Amino acid sequence: MNRMFAWIMVGGLAIPWLPLDAAASNCQVETPASGPGVALTLHLGADCTEQEREARAVDATQLLQAFREGKGIDLSGVVIRGELSLDTLPVGPLPSELEGMKELQVREVRVIPGSMTIVNSVVRGAIRHRSTQGLLVVKGAVKFSGTRFEEIVDLSRAVFMQPMTLSGAVFLRESYFVQGRFLRDLFAEKTAFGPHTRFHRSVFQGPVTFQQSGFNGLAEFLEVVFEKDANLSRTYFKLGTGFSGSRFQGLADFSEASFDREAFFTFTRFDGDAYFRRATFRSTADFSDASFKGRDDFSKVFFEKGPQFTRATRSETAPAPLGLENQRIQYAITLSLLVFSVLLIVYLIRSR
Repeated sequence: MNRMFAWIMVGGLAIPWLPLDAAASNCQVETPASGPGVALTLHLGADCTEQEREARAVDATQLLQAFREGKGIDLSGVVIRGELSLDTLPVGPLPSELEGMKELQVREVRVIPGSMTIVNSVVRGAIRHRSTQGLLVVKGAVKFSGTRFEEIVDLSRAVFMQPMTLSGAVFLRESYFVQGRFLRDLFAEKTAFGPHTRFHRSVFQGPVTFQQSGFNGLAEFLEVVFEKDANLSRTYFKLGTGFSGSRFQGLADFSEASFDREAFFTFTRFDGDAYFRRATFRSTADFSDASFKGRDDFSKVFFEKGPQFTRATRSETAPAPLGLENQRIQYAITLSLLVFSVLLIVYLIRSR
């Protein structure tokens, strides 16, 4: 027994000195063979420790090199170090698919031909596109779900030709998508945005969802165009929020949203239905000069301060609210209950 105990102690002391590969046998690593057009791929399994992820960290220069070679990136469970400066990519022609869009005719165009997939990862450096006159075109899908961004993410003046997914991502710093153009869907469910988020003058040509997301700082959606349905239900806005000058061409769903500070919808145009049912406004709620072309539902909204609807207009042909919010239906139900109560009382009296 003493010898067995001694061997167990020796073996336990030796484990920390084993090679990494021997001690980390549970860390699943997937790196397919590289080749022309093959995306830069690195998948680290859920069993990998933080030390193992740090040991296999990816440098931002590797991503830039992949983009320069016409490749996409496919990263999962990794750590990315260094600043990703996308404005250092070479200038090229505008993709033929976008040539008919006059508003995209600019002097500098940088193209990422593949997809950008960074999921369940940690990005330690900033991601920037700082060209004020240029355009960044991402031809493949963008997927950042479950990833934590520890520095600023500035993808302003970018065109996303395929769907973008931000669901479950965490932005600890600023995130800017100024004058962005989203040609397909944007999915941002349960996403945590940081101290400042800007979509100023962006255009969403596909459906948008920010359902159950949290904007923990300033949220700017000024002069934004939503061409399809926009779902911001159960979304939390902690600081000032601005949708002034924006246009919702489809459904605008803010039901059960929460605004802790000022919320501005001045000169906002709602071409489709606008749902604010059960929303909470704990500070200024300014809808001055807003235009409601479709159905507007403000039923059971909580305004801590009196809302402002100065010069706001509603469609004269807007249909009456549906369901229990329709006063006629409420009156009919109330009358039915009263009649039922009277008949019940008469029945009880006669039965005695």
